[in-house]
Amino acid sequence: MFTPLRRIARALATAAPAHGNIPASTSPVTSKLSFFNSITPGSGQIPTYRVLDGVGVPLQGAELPDITQEFARKLYEHMQLLPTMDNILYNVQRQGKISFYMTSYGEEATIIGSAAALANDDEVLGQYREMGVLLWRGFGINAAMAQCFGNYEDKSGKGRQMPMHFGSAEHHFHTISSPLATQIPQAAGVGFALKRDPARRNKNVACVYFGEGAASEGDFHAGMLLASTIPTPTIFLARNNGFAISTPAHEQFYGDGIAARGPGYGVDTVRVDGNDILAVFNAVKEARRRCLESSRAVLVEAMTYRVGHHSTSDDSFAYRGRQEVENWKKIDNPVTRFRLFMESRGWWNEKEEEELKARLKDDVITTLKRAETLKQSDLRDLFTDVYGGEEPWNLREQREELAGLLKKYGEVWEPWRKELKRFRDEGKKLVD
Repeated sequence: MFTPLRRIARALATAAPAHGNIPASTSPVTSKLSFFNSITPGSGQIPTYRVLDGVGVPLQGAELPDITQEFARKLYEHMQLLPTMDNILYNVQRQGKISFYMTSYGEEATIIGSAAALANDDEVLGQYREMGVLLWRGFGINAAMAQCFGNYEDKSGKGRQMPMHFGSAEHHFHTISSPLATQIPQAAGVGFALKRDPARRNKNVACVYFGEGAASEGDFHAGMLLASTIPTPTIFLARNNGFAISTPAHEQFYGDGIAARGPGYGVDTVRVDGNDILAVFNAVKEARRRCLESSRAVLVEAMTYRVGHHSTSDDSFAYRGRQEVENWKKIDNPVTRFRLFMESRGWWNEKEEEELKARLKDDVITTLKRAETLKQSDLRDLFTDVYGGEEPWNLREQREELAGLLKKYGEVWEPWRKELKRFRDEGKKLVD
């Protein structure tokens, strides 16, 4: 009774190549037991895409992006603006004038190169080193200073967020939050919303930035799964800078970095030299094209190095050698690499270098001096902008309780009198 079935099975096997495929699958059948631990031929590591070598010379066969001298100078100016702001604001935090700061030392090419490759109205969800994306989009030094000082010009959160937690609806930059990796699944949702919007479908993508440490969170996998199965036009941009605070990359995962995870979700993936701004620009531009063309997610892993401490709350020399950092700054400096490329083309010279650094430093210091003199937003703003519609009862109770305390003690207790003068309305609007 089984003979006809055997004949049918044998006929099907003969018709299919080799041993055929698993039913309802494109996976070929093999009679050889074989385990694998690599997605590249010969069990090699995933290659890293590069355009410029360490001294700014284009690699043989590399395709330079079609950029003008003016555009290249804009890239370089923004790369120099980041360390200028980092130097000054890091010291300002040490003086106690702001509570917190995070630098972008060593990651200038990844941040600026990717920002330049995106459209200015693409939705960006950052982690906390993406101030350069906002600056590229015209956010301005004034706005960045206002956020760090929390004065009344802070449009990101009216002084209610930690420094470096930027947000700007105008610049399509979603407000940064401290919890690690929460922005990754949110980005998949933003991409889905763009896909459903007729006015933005096939026009815009969502781009989410995160470090390789954040990729160890479950949120990374949730975001990748959602964006790959729905699917959604979302670029997942991993800044692999070598450290998750104090944990080096080799202790975070055993596999071949973050890029190895992309094919597991059926996502187009590329690993790029994050210290080569032209390679980053090319890679993210192509990632964006693929996102729009297929309306699917793309994963970009940018290999870079965090030269600075994780934040002003960290001393990285407790877990890595000072000489290691100095060597990276000399051997693979992204700013120097691009400057050498520009000089080789006659697009830049030493005089312009000196003038740019002096101008940027003056601009940042001038803006800083103004920002630190401005008062904080109105005290009543502590209770606004969170809920839409009618004010919740518990928030109303808290506001009324604070207003009562201000009426009772605001004019008679010196610590409160002094503190209230820091607010633009000195608390009067809350009491009224």
